[in-house]
Amino acid sequence: MNKTAPHWEVLTVTTGDLQAELLSGLLTAQGIQVQLSQEGAGRAIGLSVGPLGEVEILVPNHQLDEARKILEDYQAGRFENSLDDIPSSDDMDQG
Repeated sequence: MNKTAPHWEVLTVTTGDLQAELLSGLLTAQGIQVQLSQEGAGRAIGLSVGPLGEVEILVPNHQLDEARKILEDYQAGRFENSLDDIPSSDDMDQG
């Protein structure tokens, strides 16, 4: 069976590693493959502003629509309350 490598598409571009890593973690948790791409010079000297600080978030083309929906939900704040459903250690002690 000969599997071809996926064609990667740019989902979005962020400024700096922090936002890129956050979105990468969110997408990965939702089952989306992610690659981050940043200009080598910007990464080497730690720039997080301007063109050298931009990080492209790439996903396989077959997951692009799903990734766009997740990004849209994130930007709309639909993930903000998801931690409310996880019991705290205090709740577990009382149970």
